[in-house]
Amino acid sequence: MAVQSGVYRGVSAADRAAERRARLLEAGLTVWADPDTRTTMTAVCAAAGLSERYFYESFSGLDALLEAVMDGIAAEIEEISRRAAEHAGTDPAARARASIRAFVQQLLDDPRKGRVAIVESVAVPELRRRRTELLRHLAHQSALEAREFFGPRDRSENADETAGLLFVGGMAELVTAWLDGTLRASADEIVDAAARALVGLYR
Repeated sequence: MAVQSGVYRGVSAADRAAERRARLLEAGLTVWADPDTRTTMTAVCAAAGLSERYFYESFSGLDALLEAVMDGIAAEIEEISRRAAEHAGTDPAARARASIRAFVQQLLDDPRKGRVAIVESVAVPELRRRRTELLRHLAHQSALEAREFFGPRDRSENADETAGLLFVGGMAELVTAWLDGTLRASADEIVDAAARALVGLYR
């Protein structure tokens, strides 16, 4: 009766499927971030300890998995940065620094996420458009934040959107150079440079 009702050892079928999906996402992140491993469905399934049957239970193909990995990282970046800014109070410069610090700390805590979202995703043609969409969304959020806390002054909304794109695009290039070793800088130096740039764009 337990199996027929979809419950096995006290865990529902939906919960088991969600747990398998989470394992696949974690495995996808690990495999994709490893420059010495070819990112394939077989490699992801092996890392997750699951068969291809369970892969197709959650994803239509490898690109769908990788896009889900990217979306998850972007959502986490947005949430962590927003929460840090809120805790910093209402001073725009303090909010900018706190949100950037939170983002950089995330990369230090789990370098796989920065490598995948900013570096590796460029190499997958099918994901470049999604990467662009996510960067533009973050740029728009930056523009909204600036308008609320810096004030509109003599800037138009279009100017704020332009500044947001400049900042996010520049930040992506900065982090890429930092992660691949081209730029040798400390985390504090990265935060300082990015915070100065962000505040300067909106003031």
